[in-house]
Amino acid sequence: MAARILKPSDLARAIQAGDRATLARAITLIESKRADHRKAAHLLVQELLPATGNAVRLGITGAPGAGKSTFIEAFGMACVAAGRRVAVLAVDPSSKKAGGSILGDKTRMARLASDPNAFVRPSPSSGTLGGVAAKTRETMLLCEAAGYDVVLVETVGIGQSETAVADMTDFFLVLMIPGAGDELQGLKKGIVELADMVAVNKADGDNIARAKIAAAEYRAALNMLAPHSENWSPPVVTYSALIGDGIALLWSQVLAHKEKMTASGELAARRREQQVKWMWSMLEERLTARLRSDPAVRGKLKAAEAAVAAGRLAPTLAVEEIAQLLGV
Repeated sequence: MAARILKPSDLARAIQAGDRATLARAITLIESKRADHRKAAHLLVQELLPATGNAVRLGITGAPGAGKSTFIEAFGMACVAAGRRVAVLAVDPSSKKAGGSILGDKTRMARLASDPNAFVRPSPSSGTLGGVAAKTRETMLLCEAAGYDVVLVETVGIGQSETAVADMTDFFLVLMIPGAGDELQGLKKGIVELADMVAVNKADGDNIARAKIAAAEYRAALNMLAPHSENWSPPVVTYSALIGDGIALLWSQVLAHKEKMTASGELAARRREQQVKWMWSMLEERLTARLRSDPAVRGKLKAAEAAVAAGRLAPTLAVEEIAQLLGV
């Protein structure tokens, strides 16, 4: 039974009709590595493409301890209360042995996950760059076609995953916490340079003063950076995910950003650029897969790896010999 796949056209109709079970099944299809599943998944995405593009795509990052899950639940519930339908694509770190998710995002967002107007999908990163799930872009399109008009993509907040998430969303939100020692640590990592907004969490109780000081430091740091958009200057705000204070202000800034970017044409241009990047990313993935699956090349790769490791062959020459086998 597991080998049987519904036709992409049937899946597409059910997804657009709001069938959550079919949406979950289609995402599993998207994530599958089987050749027949991948072909069906590509056809499905193509079928649904005209029904996509109407959602607010929001990327969220922050170092461990920044309260991403608590924030996403509070933010998502506020959006639902405002009549929105919210999809959360929470990318978990993967187990290197089993390839599965280590964290359980649904258990960390219990209220949001149980709301009929929300859809929470934890996905293992499967070893992809920086912990971003390989199929997150396709999953995002499926959610949009299903009628979710706010799509939140959470990155694990390590390595280069921030760049990957920024390249697939409209608005990139960086969550910070006060009193972490070096308030500008995020700036050193280059994360703040990608931000469309910086939000300092835990602005409640005795922590309010420290949160305001941290926000002022980030604001000063941002003023020294050239903004990545001439139509938007990233604001720095404080909020409390615990009590919900400041969440409405965050959402108003997201909407203001969308209005300005849409009016200037920058949003459409950014999405076109992201589509092209996606194409190249998939092409590189396909070429790498061929490199590892071709019997002749695979044998040469193993021999080359051994020779390079033993110091008998220069890496540059090894690459040249392998490239010649591929005719490139």
